[in-house]
Amino acid sequence: MLTSLFRAIAQLSDPRFRRVLVVGLAATLILYVLCYLGMGWCLARLSLSGIGWVDRLTDVLGGLAIFVLTVLMFPSVVTLTLSFLLDDVAAAVEARYYPGLPPPRRQKLGEMTWGAIRFALVTMAVNLAALPFTLILLFVGIGIAVYYAVNGYLLAREYFELVAWRRIEPAAADALRRAHGLRLWLGGVAITFLSTLPVVNLAAPLIGTAMMVHEFENLRANGKSGIAPAP
Repeated sequence: MLTSLFRAIAQLSDPRFRRVLVVGLAATLILYVLCYLGMGWCLARLSLSGIGWVDRLTDVLGGLAIFVLTVLMFPSVVTLTLSFLLDDVAAAVEARYYPGLPPPRRQKLGEMTWGAIRFALVTMAVNLAALPFTLILLFVGIGIAVYYAVNGYLLAREYFELVAWRRIEPAAADALRRAHGLRLWLGGVAITFLSTLPVVNLAAPLIGTAMMVHEFENLRANGKSGIAPAP
């Protein structure tokens, strides 16, 4: 797992990685500018009290709240944007380290849609179930452990399925993930940790995808997957 992580970090200088990151950041900034313009337009026309200074104060406080919220949400929005581009990252890793691989299998639209919906449902269910325990344990100082445990599972699942579904059927990928759940979960915890570091969190999706490509191919090469290894 550590070898996969270090390989993923080392490839951040790859031009294809940089292109994905730049495109993701640019798309996010454009989205933010449009949101700011729209919210500013709404605030400028919003009159709650009819009293000039009160409405001006409301506009200022509302604008400040929007600014703080968008800054806090920036890494999450970047991650969401990058999620549509991570297939290029997986392809870049395969081209560099596994050039003998055949072209990835063609995924059906329904398969891709179901994968996204299922992951969203699992994310909501697990976080809702963990929330009461997290709030309770937070007061005794181990709430952060629950955060890493839950999100480690979710991120491991998301990134592993992203790369595995490119090569094998979803059922086989799910069986492989379950068979090596602990190992992959540790990788998910590592991605979660990187996601909490300022600036580094912007590249966390790229690192997570690249790391899981290595993990998937390592399982195939070691004969632990029950499927044919890469050429």
